[in-house]
Amino acid sequence: MADTPLRALVADDEEPALAELVYLLEQDPRIGEIRRATNGPDALKILQASDLDVVFCDIKMPGLDGIDLAKVLSKFSRSPQIVFVTAYDEHAVAAFELAATDYVMKPVRPERLSQAIQRVIAQGAPPAPPSPEEPDDEVIPVELAGVTRFVQRSTVQYVEAQGDYARLHTGENSHLVRIPLSTLEERWRDAGFTRIHRSTLVALQHVDEMRVDGGRCAVRVGDDWLPVSRRHTRELRDLLVRSTSLR
Repeated sequence: MADTPLRALVADDEEPALAELVYLLEQDPRIGEIRRATNGPDALKILQASDLDVVFCDIKMPGLDGIDLAKVLSKFSRSPQIVFVTAYDEHAVAAFELAATDYVMKPVRPERLSQAIQRVIAQGAPPAPPSPEEPDDEVIPVELAGVTRFVQRSTVQYVEAQGDYARLHTGENSHLVRIPLSTLEERWRDAGFTRIHRSTLVALQHVDEMRVDGGRCAVRVGDDWLPVSRRHTRELRDLLVRSTSLR
């Protein structure tokens, strides 16, 4: 990480504080890409769709505060480091219980911010998750009418692409999240998800039936029949056979 500029997200609901922190980070050659968010839910959307190294975030933000944001990020299979930047010192204990890399008080001094960046580099990139037989479940935050809810990956039966968004189908409900299908395909491959169509990703454990009729293939997931493209049919059949033999 020391040789590669850090990819950062800055989250703060106060625009002057946000602009000042972004400015200070831009002056440091150890910082590369910088994304911005003015609240917790927007920060989560960016983090879901981007592979970032560190989050510099305020604690008191609308919708989802910094502590809650850190709790959600800890559930990610590969979570960025957290540096809290705040005017309140009473949350320091909670921050470090969440394994925050640093806790910087406002107003931010350039030399203090430089120390925080060095701590991020010294701690290194988040380790790649191990590959156990059953990967740790992931929690996906979804927002509906200003309310943030959390969906476990294990409850997702299949995913449909909808432009830059993806719709997660859990059987009883569906949830729209701003994550490209290709990102979920890469992130969830080791958890048993596979592409069956250019617009569909399916969880192998939720496939109840596979049918080939007139050269056209489809799988049944719950009450839904999903078409399988010709290019994915053979691979899907092999994956289903292997997954069944391991049960």
